[in-house]
Amino acid sequence: MNNKWTLLVSFSLRAFLFSPIVYSFPEEMKRGSVIGNIAKDLGLNVNRLSSRKARIDTEGNRKRYCDINLNTGELTVAERIDREGLCGKKASCVLNQELVLENPLELRRISLLVQDINDNNPFFGKGVIDMEISESAVKGKRFLLEEANDADIGQHSVQSYSIQDNEYFHLSVQSNSLGEKYAEIILNKELDREQQKDLTLILTAVDGGTPPRSGTVAIHVTVLDANDNAPVFSQAVYKVSLPENSPLDTVVVTVSATDADEGQNGDVTYEFSHVMEGFKQLFYLDRKTGVISIKGPVDFEEETTFNLRIIAKDGSGLTSYSNVIISISDINDNSPILIVKSLNSPIPENALPGTEVGIINVQDRDSENNGQVRCSIQQNVPFKLVPSIKNYYSLVTTGELDRELLSDYNITIAATDEGSPPLSSTKNIHLTVADVNDNPPAFQEQSYRAHVQENNKPGSSICSVSATDPDWRQNGTVVYSLLSSDVTGAQRDISESDSMKQNLIVSVRDNGQPSLSATCALVTLYCCCPWCCISFYVV
Repeated sequence: MNNKWTLLVSFSLRAFLFSPIVYSFPEEMKRGSVIGNIAKDLGLNVNRLSSRKARIDTEGNRKRYCDINLNTGELTVAERIDREGLCGKKASCVLNQELVLENPLELRRISLLVQDINDNNPFFGKGVIDMEISESAVKGKRFLLEEANDADIGQHSVQSYSIQDNEYFHLSVQSNSLGEKYAEIILNKELDREQQKDLTLILTAVDGGTPPRSGTVAIHVTVLDANDNAPVFSQAVYKVSLPENSPLDTVVVTVSATDADEGQNGDVTYEFSHVMEGFKQLFYLDRKTGVISIKGPVDFEEETTFNLRIIAKDGSGLTSYSNVIISISDINDNSPILIVKSLNSPIPENALPGTEVGIINVQDRDSENNGQVRCSIQQNVPFKLVPSIKNYYSLVTTGELDRELLSDYNITIAATDEGSPPLSSTKNIHLTVADVNDNPPAFQEQSYRAHVQENNKPGSSICSVSATDPDWRQNGTVVYSLLSSDVTGAQRDISESDSMKQNLIVSVRDNGQPSLSATCALVTLYCCCPWCCISFYVV
């Protein structure tokens, strides 16, 4: 196992839900690679993982990125993980998974911290950077260059730039407000259009990986006449706030640049520069007016901030740059989602009050109050929801269950967020109550009596007794027998020599484990002829 991987484990005192266990490992590991031994790390009995139905679950409908080996307790990579594809430029890439165990119910949250590796080269958006610089530019004047892009983050992203040696320019590397490196070329020597109308430089961007990766681009500089002026933006940075789900064609902001030149040389047009392709699908920039409007659906849950770089170019080809930072504000547009993480059904009817029968997770993609959710049970049932760690509830019994009175429950759980107006959703859970052999058989009568005539045939029916058991299946199936009494049990003819009255004890038992039983008295009176039978009462 790579010794660079780290394992962070912390526990709380909850009975079944604990603080997340965090595994940190590099992206692009092969499928089946071992991340760690979760059974060992959590002190779980490896031999019971299978019987406890250990499994990896996910939050919501996200993919499962790890598996558990039930024989060893090892956590393995379920599929190739590309940090850039999953998390983009986010500083931290965390994938939330869950280990679910049953018998008893237990849920362990797993956070997979995917570390960046240096697997992407820096690159420039264009094959050639075209620049127009006036021959009137003075020594020391700075010219901003287009930034290189690198899908990696941190030290693996672009850390430096270099430019080939030349007599006219040297390079200065700066950092913007987001910590991204960008380059400027600074004029060392004044240009002379009559001596040299253009020149080409090679710019190299280098990341901080080991070994480092690099990308290059050619800079083509055209020297313009001294009378040309570059456009000037009214603001270096435009900052605006935009509610998510704003209608298409909504105006976000208008950028404006002016040019001191007259005629066509002073006409300014606008275009995006160094903007992610996905952003261009969401925003439209009018080349002539500088109006930026909504082109596609903007979703706060997908992206909270957009940084758009705008180029202003005049008729002579001179350019300048400005940044537009769009902050997306959340609206309550997502209903809560209820997810049953684990459910013990059927539940035995002798379960004690407070027995845990399920784990419920609620999710709301909105933020702040829009994402705060309350859960409740709608019916009057012997169950309640007990909050545990954030967004999790335990479904527990509140009273005794009796299958013979009610054999199943349809429980409706409602989740409502605190947005304005609030959004809600429901989840129906069906719970079956399992039978326990908690009812003994019961005779329909406390005692029975029978008249038996002399000389009846062996095997003749003299009396019928009946017992019922409300339990289910084998627990409610009964078997009858005669217990010890003053009767020999032999089947034969009855003669005058037999006793006129005999006492019998009838027993009934069910087939439960252990079985339950009951008895009743049966008194028989023997008669030598039909008219000589007398009535009797059992005392």
